Amino acid sequence: MTFPLVPLPATISTRGGAPTTLDASTQLLAPQELVAVAAAMLDLPTRDDDAPVADQSTSPSVVVLAEQDSDGEAYVLRAGDGRVELTGGRLGLLRGLATLVQLRDLDLPQAAPGQVPGVEIEDSPRFAHRGLMVDISRHFFGPSTLTKVIDLMAAYKLNVLHLHLSDDQGWRIEVPGRPELTEISGATQVGEGPGGYLSTEEFRDLVAYADARGILVVPEIDMPGHVNAAQHAIGALTETGEPAEAYRGIEVGFSKLSLDNPATAPFIDDVLGHLAPLVNGPYLHAGGDEVHTMPREEYVAFVQHLADAVQRTGKTPMMWGEAAAAPLPAGAVVQLWDSGVDPAPVVEAARAGAQVVLSPGNRVYLDMQYYEGFPLGLHWAGYVEVRDSYDWDPQAYLDGVPAEAVRGIEAAVWTETIVTEDDLFTMLLPRLAAVAEVSWTAQEQRDWEAFVPRLREHAPLWDAQGLAYHRSEQVL
Repeated sequence: MTFPLVPLPATISTRGGAPTTLDASTQLLAPQELVAVAAAMLDLPTRDDDAPVADQSTSPSVVVLAEQDSDGEAYVLRAGDGRVELTGGRLGLLRGLATLVQLRDLDLPQAAPGQVPGVEIEDSPRFAHRGLMVDISRHFFGPSTLTKVIDLMAAYKLNVLHLHLSDDQGWRIEVPGRPELTEISGATQVGEGPGGYLSTEEFRDLVAYADARGILVVPEIDMPGHVNAAQHAIGALTETGEPAEAYRGIEVGFSKLSLDNPATAPFIDDVLGHLAPLVNGPYLHAGGDEVHTMPREEYVAFVQHLADAVQRTGKTPMMWGEAAAAPLPAGAVVQLWDSGVDPAPVVEAARAGAQVVLSPGNRVYLDMQYYEGFPLGLHWAGYVEVRDSYDWDPQAYLDGVPAEAVRGIEAAVWTETIVTEDDLFTMLLPRLAAVAEVSWTAQEQRDWEAFVPRLREHAPLWDAQGLAYHRSEQVL
């Protein structure tokens, strides 16, 4: 029997028992740290205690979250006769909750709306890193939009939110001791809009919101290129000592920092040192892409300096694919993005001990136009429809890379042409759901023809949530 779940679980089968209704009378029993987020995801009331045994004498239905001692994301879900049981570690329970929400909300022949059919699911992810990068530098998106992005990610079991916080057009994160960054370059963007930035408190709250849903936040300060906003705010970072002009265009590769400048190293330490204690994961992203005016030797030295600076904060460096030209510390993450260049340096870095996250532009750059003439997006990597994002095998993408070196995949959405919240979600959906299945579900279980009818059933969920999406002819 088919269930239109996305991503597709490892195993799913029907079991005896009547469907379970989830409503305001449902009793939720969960570890205290998960009560609030579970209740929010399921729209259920909460209890003050975390009694280990459910008493159904006072409620016709109960949801029990049984936490195991595990840091993995595997879970088991069993439902029937008024009872839903989820078993797993903390992260596994969160992934199981996402599945439970879909079972309740999707239009299923096995149960009425608001009911969960009798079912048993055992599930675990294919890749450890299942991410989305959101550029808030070209156009700023604040906490209200980013929390919606986090909710969408949690719904499809994605677990890494990579925030691109600085670029030529704007600086989006408060740094104590460097107020000019946000006072001056927090107010610029592509075009003539107002810009914006995240205060330290807003960023901390966003990280906490993501953490409660099992999502790590990876902040990115892009260096040594893509730095015009920093140089516009801090003149000492330029070669002349004079502030750069504000930049509101979309061309790349013209700006750079220099380690010969005595202001550069303290700037790097101040920014990375501020961000490191605010995030809930092991990574800081230090950029490294599109430095078109820097000699190779100087670039390699800068990348090594950045990697060392990240490590001094206690974090692991993550950088774009160009950084593979430099010797990187073991465990560093290289993010391949340009699907049009020779990947040999990334392959060599992986063989030398780096981890690889795959973000090929012609597959998972969700700012690419769906088709020629689409009103949003660019097309330097080609046109990316839903099938392009779905119908590929990440493990086979790079010849010669050890399987264990491929940490996962990460979609990206750059915002040169994306101005409004509806613009953003139109570019994310339905492709982000496709990326989620690629990163979660085993390759041998995935099939485009079987995926399409399952994905089609999710459009009413997006409608109910008020999320914009592209009505792709391939799917909808």
